[in-house]
Amino acid sequence: MTDTVYDMVILGAGSGGYAAALRGAQLGLKVALIEADKVGGTCLHRGCVPTKAILHSAETARTVREAAAVGVRAAFEGIDMPAVQKYKNGVVARMYKGLQGLVSSRGIEVISGWGRLVAKDVVEVNGRRYRGRNIVLASGSFSKTIGQEISGPVMTSEQALELDHVPTSAIILGGGVIGVEFASAWASMGSRVTIIEGLPRLVPNEDEAVSKQLERAFRKRKIAFKTNTMFDSVERTASGVTVRTADSTTYDAEILLIAVGRGPATANLGYEEAGVAMDRGFVLTDDYGRTNIENVWAVGDIVPGVQLAHRGFAQGIAVAEAIAGLEPRPIDDDLVPKVTFCDPEIASVGLTEERAAEVHGAQNIETAEFNVAGNAKSQILGAQGFVKLVSLKDGPILGFHAIGTRMGEQVGEGQLIVSWEADAADIAPLVHAHPTQNETIGEAAMALAGKPLHNHG
Repeated sequence: MTDTVYDMVILGAGSGGYAAALRGAQLGLKVALIEADKVGGTCLHRGCVPTKAILHSAETARTVREAAAVGVRAAFEGIDMPAVQKYKNGVVARMYKGLQGLVSSRGIEVISGWGRLVAKDVVEVNGRRYRGRNIVLASGSFSKTIGQEISGPVMTSEQALELDHVPTSAIILGGGVIGVEFASAWASMGSRVTIIEGLPRLVPNEDEAVSKQLERAFRKRKIAFKTNTMFDSVERTASGVTVRTADSTTYDAEILLIAVGRGPATANLGYEEAGVAMDRGFVLTDDYGRTNIENVWAVGDIVPGVQLAHRGFAQGIAVAEAIAGLEPRPIDDDLVPKVTFCDPEIASVGLTEERAAEVHGAQNIETAEFNVAGNAKSQILGAQGFVKLVSLKDGPILGFHAIGTRMGEQVGEGQLIVSWEADAADIAPLVHAHPTQNETIGEAAMALAGKPLHNHG
């Protein structure tokens, strides 16, 4: 056992863990941050950041292909995947270096190695024990494989991010966020892509209207998809894979990407043995991140709810503040903004129309949409899509849902609208700059307030 007793010992240095460490140190706490891999976790090294870098390369390729439509003569000569990887890795390396500098500057002790909870106040790493007045569990998540061997042409997002070439064809198992982002990127780079989704629609956690718009856009982009279709098996072949679905249909491609979600990385870490309450591998907490064990906390993907880096980041900050004696606001999953970086982009926060009707009764809900075809900036960008607001009748706006080019950048105002319980009359008078995509929110609010300006009908 080390002689030092820390105010916080954090197991895992992903988004939730390092955020807790930075905020805790800022508040004067003595912090130990334990990580077997690299500070920054999945999001920085194998998830959000590298995926979006590849998506930017793919978007650039599509822009070059379509340059003639805006009067620019350009020749698309193909994708140099090693150069794309170099660009992607450069982005990650710069972010990692900056994060290392931040952690070092705050006086946080980083301990390298696999940690295991061996008592309610002790984490063991490489045979050495670290005691904390508070323990924060932040061990993150892993890609689900549904029992398939991950090798060669059968891969998860981790292997897909390291490909040294653009696959000629790909089958993607799962039409959620990860699946549609890779489908969008590979299609823009020239792949023939088929998505297989067991639920009735793509991005099933989004508002149904958003799903329908994405499906229309994917059909136009010749991205194939099969919904209500369950996976049965995969066979490796000389040319790649043959995937069989439950209806006995087969699909051939160079690779199979399994993108059916992520599971909590909590096995063999001593949580259950220490008495931490669990459910299907997830750590159960209250709204403030407290587990059933006094002074043991949990944040991020191991806590049931939306698995998003910025949600874990916010939870880490809240836990550090609670440990330091402050009174942070609990993180409400309904108020966590979501962005899917496919083309077209999807942005949402708050309740879908279906969920709002379940909670408040369909008779008490009203919605308004603004089609971006009536927006000048969208016309300039060649964008299609809409902004949809879900509201209580004569009450606050409960949900913001948008799909279209660069709509991810608009989710900030959507979050403010929903989090501050604004109603249409609050938003409609606000002046939105012209010509911007941001105007679409003002237009939707004006429609909801009963005074649509650029809407037809």
